[in-house]
Amino acid sequence: MKDEKKKKSVRIMKVNADRCNGCLTCEMICSAFHSEPKFSRINPARARIRVTRDPLTDTFVPLFSGDYTRAQCAHRYKDTINGKEYGECAFCRVCCPSRDYFKEPDSGLPLTCDGCEGEEEPMCVKFCHVKALTYEEREEGVEEETQPEGVEIGLESLVNKYGLEKVVDTVARITKKG
Repeated sequence: MKDEKKKKSVRIMKVNADRCNGCLTCEMICSAFHSEPKFSRINPARARIRVTRDPLTDTFVPLFSGDYTRAQCAHRYKDTINGKEYGECAFCRVCCPSRDYFKEPDSGLPLTCDGCEGEEEPMCVKFCHVKALTYEEREEGVEEETQPEGVEIGLESLVNKYGLEKVVDTVARITKKG
């Protein structure tokens, strides 16, 4: 029987750099949401989103933090925005050793965007009045992986260790007893 694709709900934050005016509201609300207790203080250095700016073209691009990497540089391509080419690190979302973006200022621990877990939508999206940040939910078809059951795993392990013939003989002997 052929496995059918199962629908899975996926939530994605999108950035429209053409709409961003550099107000930094996203940085402030993010840092306030993640402070202890919530909304007790604002410190953009603790935000999981940063707004980068190109002073020559007056372009603003919000970046939300990605995963941490121990590698010095995992971003090996250039970004082109409005016809201008930017260097490797300019719009990289990764927290890495080569820069201080997305690191907790006191401890140096990496900060990763959690989409304001527990909320209907991230705070930065909710408070972005120019709609440069949007949050979309869509359904994607994904193939369902079937996980082997415990008995299957056990039998496979026995076959690998003792060989198929010995396992079959043992099972036949046990079933004759019962």
